[in-house]
Amino acid sequence: MDVDSHHTEIENAGNNDPTEKYDVGIIGAGPAGLTLAVILARLGIKTGIFDDRADQTAIGRADGIQPKTIETLQMLGIADQLLRNGVKVYDICMWRGSRTSPVRRIGREVHYPSSTVDVLHPYILLCHQGMIESALIDDLRESGVSVRRSHRFTKFERASDESASLLDLSFSTSNGDSAKHASANYIVGCDGARSIVRQQIPDTHATARPNESYWGVLDGELDTDFPDIWSKTIVFSEEHGSVLIIPRERNMTRIYIEIKSSSSAKGLEQEFVMDQARHILAPYHVQWRSVEWFGNYQVTQRVAARFSDPQLRAFIAGDASHTHSPKAAQGMNTSMHDSWNLGWKMNLAARGLAKPVLLESYEVERMKVAHDLINFDFEHANEIAGGDIGRLAENFRINTRFISGVGVEYADSIINHGHDQTNGDAKPGCTLPPSKVTRYIDANPVDIQLDIPMQGQFRVFVIIPDITGLGESRFLADLSENVTSKSSFLTKLSHAAAESYRRKPRPSRASDIFSRPERYQPFSELFTFSLITSTAKNHFELASLPGLFAMSKWTIYLDDVPHMDTKGLSCASKWVGEGSSGKAVIVNVRPDGYVGSIKKWDVAEQTSGGAAARWLDEYYHGFLNLSSGP
Repeated sequence: MDVDSHHTEIENAGNNDPTEKYDVGIIGAGPAGLTLAVILARLGIKTGIFDDRADQTAIGRADGIQPKTIETLQMLGIADQLLRNGVKVYDICMWRGSRTSPVRRIGREVHYPSSTVDVLHPYILLCHQGMIESALIDDLRESGVSVRRSHRFTKFERASDESASLLDLSFSTSNGDSAKHASANYIVGCDGARSIVRQQIPDTHATARPNESYWGVLDGELDTDFPDIWSKTIVFSEEHGSVLIIPRERNMTRIYIEIKSSSSAKGLEQEFVMDQARHILAPYHVQWRSVEWFGNYQVTQRVAARFSDPQLRAFIAGDASHTHSPKAAQGMNTSMHDSWNLGWKMNLAARGLAKPVLLESYEVERMKVAHDLINFDFEHANEIAGGDIGRLAENFRINTRFISGVGVEYADSIINHGHDQTNGDAKPGCTLPPSKVTRYIDANPVDIQLDIPMQGQFRVFVIIPDITGLGESRFLADLSENVTSKSSFLTKLSHAAAESYRRKPRPSRASDIFSRPERYQPFSELFTFSLITSTAKNHFELASLPGLFAMSKWTIYLDDVPHMDTKGLSCASKWVGEGSSGKAVIVNVRPDGYVGSIKKWDVAEQTSGGAAARWLDEYYHGFLNLSSGP
């Protein structure tokens, strides 16, 4: 995806009315801010996104997309062009040289071995940050939202003439006009490591752990005979330091060079980085045909003490809440997933459908991830700088799941529980494992964790191997009857959500004619029910299913293609384990694709279907409420 210059004038267009009111004001239009804006705008939340830059990122900066982030972008429907144009890196090579011997390869590792991590895309996708921003900006435009450029955020404060919840946002502009204002119910600072939003939230001081390591980074097209230029490669020279080589799109290569002292780093020039690369990679020939971007930095690990204010009106995400080295390609991925976690929660809060505990869970969940990342990054950066290739390889192997994104896990809480119910890979607080099934209605094999598009709804998967059995059919009928009854909390929630979406509708998007969002909302704007069964297709018709499932015809799946799975397992076996005969399992999946809760029932018990419906009511009652809000 090219970074088009026409983005600038389109993004600066729009209503400059200083009295403009938003549900959410986002400060910063990097990957974190844009991801949050994309989610909220799609879900019908009036969103303003402001950036102090005149244009988006064009070159350089972050460049690595991890397997879990690729799946997240697929859930948003914006991954295809990035997958076409980016560079896929499957392996890591390690080289070493000394004062007496030239560099030589001493190891090669598979980046994401299937024995360690179960992912659809077992590689890191390399494409520069501007390409990712372009994909997000294009999607944002489809929802009718544009970035307000050249707006430097200065402060926020409680509005004096409105309700206590309304915030007044102040900006200065590059053309020297008087201060501009906007108002919002929520503000989210995605404005980087020197975040102004963070500075205005009480007690958000960041604890820093500086690492005496300085690096220069260079993007350009190389002329070289070094053999591993198209692998992720780490080269350590006892005499000259370390170099990290990253393949890039458009035939480019990114070079990271370690600088041994701060005095060297202060005056760091492009030519110095080139010379160091030549020294480290000698006797191989290295020349630059062209250079697109150059930068330098000191490695610093930092996490903010808080990610929100006590009133749950001001939040921070991305580099505003945590910073670290870029060498494990985690920063942009973690930042985007901060927004992925916050977006669906803020949608429900803005609609008055969420109890405070749901927004509170953003800080709880993402702060843990930030500290896990800082601890890993500290070790990883030290191993790269230290030059012990064996220890570096072991550090990477130990942390492979975390690096890929699928090992980012959330603790037991009111929205994540039921760890003792099954022995499968689907666990509360963890991302839903990839699995292949056949969609009943059109016989298409699909990746079930991606098939239902992201519309801000919870997915309720009911897994029953044989739905023709007496106990199984009774369970489904009772579950359907109880969930759809007027007294059901899920039905009441669905009515409240319908009223909220009537007043604050999702935008009509050109792509809707193809994706058909109504297919996934037959029961509710808030819940999509799905049935997974290994019963043969010719043994039942959709119309023969109980009402809740008969209406959900696009989310009835046949568990009959284990040969297409990443591990050769059926969906039921992978998600909930073996021994499910005579059992029914319900897996609640959060809008961000993380498992919320799991429970298993013995279908021989006549009251199990009703008990399952009551369990669903109790689970969602823990963090949702019936008020349809503003």
